[in-house]
Amino acid sequence: MKEFAGYEKGVDLGGWLSQCSEYTAEHYRTFIGEGDFDVIAGWGADHVRLPVDWQVFQREDASFIEDGFGYVENAIVWARKNGLRVILDLHKTMGYSFDASSDKNNFFADEKLQGHFYALWEEFARRFAKDEDMLAFELLNEVTSPSYSSAWNRIAARAVQLIRNYSPTIKILIGGYWNNSIDALKDLEPPADGNIVYNFHCYTPLLFTHQGAPWVPGMPEDFRLSYPCPFRDHNDAARKLGLTDFITPAADEAKQYDKDFFVRSWQAGIKVCEERGVPLYCGEYGVIDRASPEHALAWFRDIHAAFEECGIGRAAWSYRQMDFGLSDERMKGVIAELITLL
Repeated sequence: MKEFAGYEKGVDLGGWLSQCSEYTAEHYRTFIGEGDFDVIAGWGADHVRLPVDWQVFQREDASFIEDGFGYVENAIVWARKNGLRVILDLHKTMGYSFDASSDKNNFFADEKLQGHFYALWEEFARRFAKDEDMLAFELLNEVTSPSYSSAWNRIAARAVQLIRNYSPTIKILIGGYWNNSIDALKDLEPPADGNIVYNFHCYTPLLFTHQGAPWVPGMPEDFRLSYPCPFRDHNDAARKLGLTDFITPAADEAKQYDKDFFVRSWQAGIKVCEERGVPLYCGEYGVIDRASPEHALAWFRDIHAAFEECGIGRAAWSYRQMDFGLSDERMKGVIAELITLL
């Protein structure tokens, strides 16, 4: 499979310029700073994935907020000083959020909102394509419904065309529906050129990685599950909770999740990438802070071994807080080993 060179071991900077507790200059100045890039480089990472939301850069009338672009410029400077690359990920665009509770997801049907999306990407490209030696663009985070597939292919193709006016070669990441499911890659249009990267997210098994998550419908906040665990234990818990969408098909439920499980589950997506000559990248994977650090570490060991076997670059979610914080105090006892896996 084609390599996504320079983006092999990364960390997400969720919560800084995206999914903010509040969209204020004070938050942007204090949540992440230059020292954090030094820490991440010290972990042995080669890049950061930088999620950003439209509110940082655009007002409701779609006019630009100059200070917002300055925060991205700072991130690029700090990354370059520390030998890191950056993926600029548009996590939310005007009129669309991957958050299921959002009631404003009319982006895929509204040409005006699509125009705001194109304008923002043109501005990103105009300002930052000069840094393509250490910067890549990710068009949009986690398209949800398969019903958006056709519109998303059309929108993504247009965005690629606009970016190419500024840089013919900057890497552009595109993910599919079902929240960047690897199984949705087959329904993406073939790559427009040789500098497209296909992107997926992996939080499998979701019942473990999102145990107790209050935003998951039907998930009790006191639910806990260990790792590794047999498929049977996982699936019985999913049935008991009524979360039947979480059940993992398994011929032998006595077997348990392990490195080989991940490798098998990615094969269809890997085949698509091999046939199309496209690199494959995992932009998010991680374990919620409700799980024990020791169980989280066991999960990271397996998924990292699978990434290595398959030659897949990745970024772990997330550096700080966001219910998944790798640098948070609770991870202190395992972080030394965990960062060797990045």
